[in-house]
Amino acid sequence: MSDSTAQTSDDWKVWFAQNGSRFLLCARQWTRSLADAEDALQDAFVRFWRHQRHLPGEPSALLITSIRRAALDRIRRESRRSNREQAALVLDGEPVSWFEPAADERDQFLQEALEQLPDAQRQVVALKIWGGLTFEDIGKQLRCSPNTAASRYRYALSKLRELLITSDHAR
Repeated sequence: MSDSTAQTSDDWKVWFAQNGSRFLLCARQWTRSLADAEDALQDAFVRFWRHQRHLPGEPSALLITSIRRAALDRIRRESRRSNREQAALVLDGEPVSWFEPAADERDQFLQEALEQLPDAQRQVVALKIWGGLTFEDIGKQLRCSPNTAASRYRYALSKLRELLITSDHAR
């Protein structure tokens, strides 16, 4: 790539300031905490930048793939670490459970509602809403047909709607 087509670090900073939050929301759907999502996004973005050297277009299926892989790698590493800690750390004969409180009630409810969705539906919601991908791109990402991706999205929205109605009646 010639210097005339290379992007400056300021170009990348501006692009990331404009697009980073939606990619963070996407990463959050594959991670256990906001901190893990931020780390996965950083890992993916650095990896993407090193290999691509150009600003991604809208939407960037390649960047979404990189984010997903980084998040899943992080989950696997965290799971192995957690298993080792749980095996080593016992209090009064019981394993210690780790938890992270939610930032606020609404975010906690939304995260809990998303976690109630089947994994395939949750991934489609993340890719469609926060990733901005088309059903065709989502199908490629998840190795399913665009129609299957669209159906999963509809089922997910229906389930989320049901959960919202149920929670409003409970209050």
